[in-house]
Amino acid sequence: MKKIFISALSAVTVMSVSVPSCAIAAEKPETSAKASVLISADTGEIICSENFSEMLPMASTTKIMTTLLCLESGGLYDEFTVDSDAIHVEGSSMGLVDGDIVTKYALCVGMLLPSGNDAANATAVKLAGSQEKFAEMMNDKAAELGLSHTHFVTPSGLEGEGHKSSAYDMAMLAREALKNEVFRSICSSESMAVEFGDPPYKRWLKNTNKLLSMYDGVYGVKTGFTDEAGRCLVSACERDGIDLICVTLNDRNDWDDHMALYDFGFETAKTMDITIPDSYTARLAGSDKTSLKLTAEADSLPVTTLSEDGSEFSFEVIAPPFVYAPVAEGDEVAELRLNYKGREVERIPLFAAENAEYSTVPEKSGISLKNIIEKLIGKT
Repeated sequence: MKKIFISALSAVTVMSVSVPSCAIAAEKPETSAKASVLISADTGEIICSENFSEMLPMASTTKIMTTLLCLESGGLYDEFTVDSDAIHVEGSSMGLVDGDIVTKYALCVGMLLPSGNDAANATAVKLAGSQEKFAEMMNDKAAELGLSHTHFVTPSGLEGEGHKSSAYDMAMLAREALKNEVFRSICSSESMAVEFGDPPYKRWLKNTNKLLSMYDGVYGVKTGFTDEAGRCLVSACERDGIDLICVTLNDRNDWDDHMALYDFGFETAKTMDITIPDSYTARLAGSDKTSLKLTAEADSLPVTTLSEDGSEFSFEVIAPPFVYAPVAEGDEVAELRLNYKGREVERIPLFAAENAEYSTVPEKSGISLKNIIEKLIGKT
């Protein structure tokens, strides 16, 4: 029987994990990568790896972080003029020139598809005022995500002193970025039309990720190459409900190595249906009732895992200190978080399973407005 733990949360903790180089006693494919890792996109479990924690240059896979920060900054379709100094940079480009009018969305497409260094630098200046300040934002986000073997110096991935990450950190960064629907939509496209210029006009940008058309089920993520880093590739693939992320760093044979690792992963990992308990309760204020019954629409959650019995999974309710009446049956009032060893796998909404009318005498419920205020400020 699966262990189920229910508790209220006010914050989410990101946890790191260490595992053997191969999660099962089966033969894994040999690769030419200096470092590699294959993980469950759902749980972050390592399926197989080689030097997964070694810090190495990661070239333009850096743009996963730059794009994620850009998407999270909002105002994706507001037009602005690119910084002229920022776009004068060597290497791959989306084709920006002085005076071009762009949107953040267009820059994200320019980073993820043609791997534009000009787009990455323009993003950095737009969001932080300078590339140096933006690197601070990148490292703050890395710390927030628990990426302990990562240090960013440039927004594009061009060499900078100490600009490095690990295969596992890059896989976990991709896992986080792919939760963003816009990010996933862009990186899974072989080509996209965007508008930019002076004045803006439509043009097509092509994805450098050939794996999208080489292997069934691939839906991202990002290529990279510099002389120092070699060929780097972060990809994601889903088949029959099994969802995997693969990273290789400094790999001259990355396309074939990713396909071989996925072949191994789809034979090794499995999907497990994690049963959702029938009901929950939340504390209720402003009603004659003191608690509110909650329910989830789904009966179970399918998860890609190596787990044998599901004992590593737990549930937690994410809810405010009190739900305030009136509440109608079917109202979304909380979330249910599925964890694997403390790390978030997925969140689903929880709905009121009953009506709760507003009471003009909330003290009857034993929870008055005075009680609530005192609890919130820590008085007894």
